[in-house]
Formats: sequence, C-alpha cells, structure tokens
Amino acid sequence: MNIIIVESPTKAKTIEKFLEKDFKIVASFGHIRDLPKSEFGIDIENNFTPKYVIPVKSRKKVNFLKKVIKGANSVILATDPDREGEAISWHLKEILKLENYKRIVFHEITKNAILEALSNPRDIDLNLVNAQQARRILDRIVGYKLSPFLWKKIARKLSAGRVQSVAVRLVVDREKEIQNFIPQEYWQIKVLLEKTKNQNLQEKNKKFEAILIKKDNKIIPKLGIKTKEEVKKIVKDLEKAEYKIINIQKKEIKRNPLPPLITSTLQQEAWQKFHFPAKYTMRLAQNLYEKGYITYHRTDSLNLSLFALNSAKNFIIKNYGNNYYQFRQFKTKSKVAQEAHEAIRPTFLENTPKELSKKIEKNELKLYELIWKRFIASQMSQSIFDFTKVEIATQNKKYIFQATGSILKFDGFLKMYPIKYQEIELPFLEINEMLKLIKVLPSQHFTQPPTRYTEATLIKELEKNGIGRPSTYAPILSIIQERNYVEKDKEKKLRPTEIGILVNDLLVEHFLEIVDLKFTAKMEEKLDEIAKGKEKWQEVIKSFYIPFEENLQKKYLTVKKIDSKSTDKKCPKCGAPLVIRISKYGQFYACSNFPKCKYTEPLEKEGLKIKCPKCKIGEIVEKRTKSKKIFYGCSNWPNCDFALWEKPTGETCPKCGSLLVKKGKNKIQCSNQNCDFIKKV
Repeated sequence: MNIIIVESPTKAKTIEKFLEKDFKIVASFGHIRDLPKSEFGIDIENNFTPKYVIPVKSRKKVNFLKKVIKGANSVILATDPDREGEAISWHLKEILKLENYKRIVFHEITKNAILEALSNPRDIDLNLVNAQQARRILDRIVGYKLSPFLWKKIARKLSAGRVQSVAVRLVVDREKEIQNFIPQEYWQIKVLLEKTKNQNLQEKNKKFEAILIKKDNKIIPKLGIKTKEEVKKIVKDLEKAEYKIINIQKKEIKRNPLPPLITSTLQQEAWQKFHFPAKYTMRLAQNLYEKGYITYHRTDSLNLSLFALNSAKNFIIKNYGNNYYQFRQFKTKSKVAQEAHEAIRPTFLENTPKELSKKIEKNELKLYELIWKRFIASQMSQSIFDFTKVEIATQNKKYIFQATGSILKFDGFLKMYPIKYQEIELPFLEINEMLKLIKVLPSQHFTQPPTRYTEATLIKELEKNGIGRPSTYAPILSIIQERNYVEKDKEKKLRPTEIGILVNDLLVEHFLEIVDLKFTAKMEEKLDEIAKGKEKWQEVIKSFYIPFEENLQKKYLTVKKIDSKSTDKKCPKCGAPLVIRISKYGQFYACSNFPKCKYTEPLEKEGLKIKCPKCKIGEIVEKRTKSKKIFYGCSNWPNCDFALWEKPTGETCPKCGSLLVKKGKNKIQCSNQNCDFIKKV
C-alpha cells in the first residue's frame, strides 16, 4: 500500500478519485507541530533553535498517521506547493521519522496533475522550510517580546505583530490624514449647448454639455476656479457670448482586459463585488481548490500554462468567434513571484458556472464564476470605443470649452467580463458650426479627504509596499480586527480603534523599525532570499534580534506607563472616586479603590449635543452592542432606554416632531416608523 499524506480530508477525497486502489490518501489536518504557546520556544543562545511541540489537538492525528504508515510500501508527502506546505511536509517527515519518503507538488488537483507529480517526486526543499521557519521565529520574537512591554506600559492582554502592526499603522495614518484634512473650495463651469443646424435631429440628440478648460489662453487648473466672485464675472461673460466649434478630433480607443486573478486581486475583487472579507474569500477558494475546480489559490504569478492558453482559445473561438480571441501573456510585476506557479484559473473550462451550480454552494459559485470569467476574458480581444473630442470657443477664443463623446464600437472582452464605462453620444458636429447656448452651469465643489481603507484597498497597499505575501494577506486583516486595533464602520471601511491608535503611536515613537514599511518590505525580501538559498536564516534572525532586544531593554527603563486619569465621578458602590483606565477594548471608568472594589462602567463617547427626546435629561451618545454594532442611545441609561440604530442629525421631523436620522449617503428620514417623511440631501 502507498500512503499519500495531504492536509485536508476534502483534498484527500478528490485525489482518491484519480488513483488506483493501492493508494491510500490520509489527511494531517494542517500543521501538526508548532512553537509552544506557554513559553518563548526559541533557544537564543543556541543559534535561535526553535523548540517544536505537538499541540494537544494534533496528538490523536499523529498517532493515527504512525499506525497508517506501518508496513507501507512508500509514504508520499503531497502538501500544498508553498512554504507552509513544504514546512508541513518537513514536520511530518521529522515526527513520523520518515527515511524513505517522496515529496510531490501540484498546482491543481486533476488526474493529469496528480499522475505527473507522482512521476516526478523530489526531496523536501529545505530552503523553503527555512524561509517558513524564519518567518515564524521572527513573528514569535516580536509577539513574545513586545507584547509584555505593551502590557506593562499601556494595558494587559495587548499584543504586537511584526507585519500586523504595519497594517495598523497604515490604517491609523490614513485616519489622521482624514482628521487633519482641510477642504478647499473650487468651482467648475459647464455650458449646455444646442445644435441648431439640421433641424431633423431628435431633441434629445441636439443638446450636450461642455466644460470650461481655458480662459484667456490659460488652462483652468485641476481644482478649477477658486472664488465665487470670479465665477460670477465669467458667467456674465458667457451668457452674452457666441459659441463656435474650432476643433474636432475622432479616434478609436482600445481597452485591454485585466489579467487573470492572483491571490491579492482575488481578495480585492471578491470584496468589491460581493463584500466577502479576505479570510472568507480564501476559505471559499480553498474549498474550490481541494474539490479540483481551480488551480492553487495562493499565488503571485500571472503565468498561464500552455494547456490553459489552448483551452481558452478553443472555448472563445467556439462560443464567440475568431474576432473575440486574442492570445495574451501577462508579465508579473512582483520581482519575487514564483513563475513556476500559475495564476488562479479554472482547471477545466468545461466546468462552466452553470454546470457547477448544483455541485457547489452559492458563495463558492460566485467566487468560481469570478475566476472563470476573469480567466477567459484575459484571452479575449480588446474592446473598442469611438471617441470624439470637440473644442468650442467664444469670440476671440477668450473661453474654450471641451465636450467628449464615447460610443462602444466592439465589446470584445466586455462580453465576458463587464466593467463600468459610460457612453456619451454627441450630435453630428462640424468645424466652424455655431451653437446655441441653453444655459451656463456653474457648480461648487470641495476637495475631499482620502477615504478610509477597505479590506480590498488595504491589501492593495500592502502588496504595493511589498508587505506580506499571498498566504499572509487574509490572516493580517483578520488578526488586526480580532485584536480590536481596527474595526469596520457602517460602510464596511476600516478605521482604527482608540486602543489601536494608542498602541500604534507608542510603536512609532519607540520601535519605528517594527512599523516601518521599508524595513518590513526589506525583511520580506530577505525571507525570499532564504527561500532561494541565498541567505542563511539564522543570520537574518540575528541581524534583527540583537538591535531589537537592545532597544527593548532601554525602553523598559525610559518609557513611562500610561496612568489612569482622575475624574469628578464617584463610585456608586463604595463612594471612592472613579478613574479612567484603559484596556484592550479602550477606555473605561473604574473604581480607584480597586482591587477592594471592582466596579467598572463604560466610558461614553462625547455626546452629539442632541437632547434625548424621551427623558429630556440625557444626551444622545454613540454606543456599541456586545457584538460591536454601533447604535445611538441616551446617556441617562439605565434610567432612560431611548435608542436608535441610525445616527440622528439633531433636526426634528416637520410632520411628527421625532428626531431625523441619516439613512445612507444622501437620505434623511424620520426615526418614527409610523411617519413616512424622507428628504434627499
């Protein structure tokens, strides 16, 4: 009997379909050995040697595997084709004391891929194992050494992470940019013009808008016209002016399809289209991979196999015709991408979303359809637009306007993978043609602050800065939210919590390298060098550890603990003064007589300066449920139980007198469910 060990039972079940009965496939259920939870687990004096233990939950599985391999003809390690998978195989080899083993890798779970892998076994790649070990040890050093420092200087049960802290810094820095942003006023001027020549045109095709682009031969800046007074003068001029077409440019604009998906873009697209969190997206992708429907989903390579390219060609020509096919290969931007891997694609195009609709669950199907369509679209023709640019001038060319039109001429890849575009149809126009002014349209604008990150845009920013790798994006986002350093607002955008800002500010001030983007990116590069065999993992750890440990010991002596703040409030239990303390969940009121008196109460956020309509005593304040959902309640609770889910504006309803609340981005409505008052903002 030949034993094949994989990570999951689903993967085992899929592989079983392709092999003869003399193969038995068993699952290790992921990592079966790790650093201990209860101690540091790294022997600094002995060249950073890690101490590995078998977790309690894995012991039963290890005993089972030891029994299974007894008397086996061969043991084949078939864990995932990345550093984590290589490390799992190495740990299995060590625990099971395997001497004669085979290591196979495949990037898709199909019969051909499995048979090909079995024909080409290799040894475990210790460079990949060492890169994974180095990452794990670095993360343990930062977490185990820095977390107690945070406990001592801020609050208990706080934790720091080598890469997670950088992600938190990005979110905090963005929030500070938003808070410090000062909007600038600017104006744009458009004119609504009408074609008077050729009266047979339909009314809807005769009128079009043009925007002011030049005044007195000077280009209007991006932020438009600064003052209302200047706008008034221009509007006055324009209302008296004549308008003539001075230039027309026509050309074809071609748009290329997007490349096939990789880990980061899969997570970004799944968030933008379905609002799937990164962790959930990867779980769905893992299921699809293990069932044999997609290629390996942890990849940063845009490479496509010859088989995949030919499959796409045949499918497109058969279903859409020759004019929809265009051979295309994509170059991976990342210098460290593993080109031996492929982009994420369906294993067989014959498995259409319709074909799989009854075989996989609803959200798996959504993600599969995204992968399937994106792959096919990447091999389809460009879309072609007819683009027209018209320049219109007043007398002496004092003011010059521009109108643009764009009409889809050939859909190409858009037939498979629609993306947003706007068609603007202009009437037939000629140079020197005079136009009639219908209306001058001045509009006031204000510059907008940068928006908060979403999961998608934060992953994009991490990738751009070389932070993390395909297997780490989802855990990073998950951990910073689980630790309460970052939370999602009502629009599902990421904002830092009070404790997140506090921890970040301390790390930036005293441990800058830990949260420095360039330093963290350089460390990722060193891990990649270890994976290639160009760096020794112990040397990389040593170069980080020595200066880090020296700085940490200094900071224990020089950094002061954040003390509790005194207040005028009294403890309702013992009468001692209440103080403001901080925990991993933020600030709270606590009795100064602790530990004799353990009274605590939440620290309400600053009121919205809105009197409670029910008790007329308290103010409306932002609160949170146990599941962290935001609501708005009376500060006089528990004496008053008034509460709203939507944020009140402070105005009252003209119909019934209840509070008005914000509903979405551009709607205000009455908080009274029996009142139908709504107004648009």
